[in-house]
Amino acid sequence: MALVGERASVTETATSRDAGSLPAGTSIIYFGNDWFAINRTSSHHIARRLAEKFPLLYVESPGMRAPKTSGRDMSRIWKKLSGAFQPPRQIGPQMWHMIVPQIPFRRLPFIKTLNQACGVALLRRALKRIGLRGELVWFASPDMGRMAGRLGEQLSVYYCIDDYASLPSVDAREIARLDEDLARRAGQVFVSSPALIEGKRKLNPTTAYSPHGVDVALFEQACDPQFPIAEEARNLRHPIVGFYGAIEAWVDLELLSFLGRARPDWTFLMIGRVEVPLGDLAKLPNFIFTGPKPYETLPSWAKAFDVAIIPFRQNELVRNVNPLKLREYLATGKPVVSVPMPELERFRHCIGLASTPEKFLLELELALSNDDEDKRLTRRREVAGMSWDARVREVLELVGARFHERTP
Repeated sequence: MALVGERASVTETATSRDAGSLPAGTSIIYFGNDWFAINRTSSHHIARRLAEKFPLLYVESPGMRAPKTSGRDMSRIWKKLSGAFQPPRQIGPQMWHMIVPQIPFRRLPFIKTLNQACGVALLRRALKRIGLRGELVWFASPDMGRMAGRLGEQLSVYYCIDDYASLPSVDAREIARLDEDLARRAGQVFVSSPALIEGKRKLNPTTAYSPHGVDVALFEQACDPQFPIAEEARNLRHPIVGFYGAIEAWVDLELLSFLGRARPDWTFLMIGRVEVPLGDLAKLPNFIFTGPKPYETLPSWAKAFDVAIIPFRQNELVRNVNPLKLREYLATGKPVVSVPMPELERFRHCIGLASTPEKFLLELELALSNDDEDKRLTRRREVAGMSWDARVREVLELVGARFHERTP
């Protein structure tokens, strides 16, 4: 089982490796989520760093969730439809962006054929326009996996970060089928969570474990005494229990309600788009929901935290995830309390893990009462060598080797 290193020295990696062993001039077609979304995911971090090394066409996938009649979804549909007829737009020195819309009724055979034919035609036209060949095709999710092997590429990569079929509001059966099909056909598969290794390895022996990275330089700003706290958080009552990320179906609102009622004198600062009804939680005066904030401002919010939390529901979806925010929290030096997940076991020595509301509350109290500078430094050191730059270099070593295996 191939592993991509977790604690490689950034300095050592930078001097000993550059762009892996991919041939000079290789160009990439990268299928990812909404590039202009306020939330930055692994898809964005990896694509940006790949584009620093190789010409890259970033293709916005339609998404796996069936659209709703909400204003936000209707706006997204209109954007994708209108963007379908636009030429690729340059968004970096050697990076272009385009949208390939897909009709969402994926189960219908003629829709699958139509989506594939239109997608291939649009992409070939775009590649010709910007002068790329697309020797490497990279998938950050399975919804466009039918393109694998149909764009003349020499190698396709599937970078799987979730049990996608367990995501809320998706057609679980169809997404599971797409995920399995892409995993079987890809020339190289990566998974970001240890819980995903066994299943993907059965489908594809190239499967390698590649945990998330972290933008260390960005988040360690929260450790600087001169770095300002976000203005809206400066006058909040302490202690502040903080969270950032989408407040979606996987967030345990009942756990949060228990904590808020048990400690009415604590402030719970929730930063992110609210996607589910909050119910009684919205009535608790010690909860503050700020809505989404730009990614670059998150360290200024995290600086206000006394402890950061990952209050997810303990279900199949969460069992398979690798929460990107964990490494970001640790880079700020703040104490962290989370529900258990396989990916978090390696960090047990420096975070609190709790499987019940009562234990979660206890871990919060321990974190608030026992924090000190040595513990903060330990947390920061834990992720110091896990930058996205180092992660992409390591991944490219395996991709480059696989690429040469397939080159005549």
